[in-house]
Amino acid sequence: MEYHTLMVTLHDGVATITLNRPEKMNALSTQMRAEIAYAVSEAGKTARVVVITGAGKAFCSGQDLGDRVSAANLDLERTLRDEYQPMLHAIVECPVPTIAAVNGAAAGAGANLALAADVVIAAESAYFLQAFARIGLIPDAGGTYVLPRTMGTAKAMGAALFADKITARQADDWGMIWEAVPDTEFEAHWQARAAHLAQGPTAAYAAIKKVIRGSWDNSMEEQLTLEAKQQGQCGKSRDFKEGVLAFTEKRPAEFEGR
Repeated sequence: MEYHTLMVTLHDGVATITLNRPEKMNALSTQMRAEIAYAVSEAGKTARVVVITGAGKAFCSGQDLGDRVSAANLDLERTLRDEYQPMLHAIVECPVPTIAAVNGAAAGAGANLALAADVVIAAESAYFLQAFARIGLIPDAGGTYVLPRTMGTAKAMGAALFADKITARQADDWGMIWEAVPDTEFEAHWQARAAHLAQGPTAAYAAIKKVIRGSWDNSMEEQLTLEAKQQGQCGKSRDFKEGVLAFTEKRPAEFEGR
């Protein structure tokens, strides 16, 4: 696919998908949503980690509401079902780890796009905003699912009702994201994190994603069964054998991702 709203690169196992509408604060258009879904799905076949970030000062300002005529006639139910859900499923179901490198404002659906990733790393100047109530809507793009599970019902309810900005540092402290880092260190930091995952046991990472995400809906017994099944498969991998050998030889493991 030729991308018109994204920049996509692949280097040393790291696929970097950059939302590239900086003049619109990387607002999500129909084309961008389709391109993100395709780019993530394709990257999951060749890369060992996928990073989503934004060009310019913003990460993503959410749904593109710039055209008031089209916005007024927007079928939100259809748009969420046919355009947002495939994009979010591509990120959540990606077989390799996904990182949202939040370089600036992440508002509305843009905030929840970031939170769909496995790991969220934000620059300290970035912020998250559930802006929906400001225009008479509810949080969407998975926000009502992710927020209570990451920062608890009380914080999720306040974020949705008041639509206040949540700083990257607050998001870190509340357990909403993995970490907030100083702006001067941000790019080098997320690149180092991505490189670390790209050199890791990719098959085990896929299993980690399955068991942790599965735990949200499983009973204790179901989760233990899932754990046992996934661990059994990991125990048969070349990376497990290499990990044990490296441990006994007191050297860094050289994982192949299988």
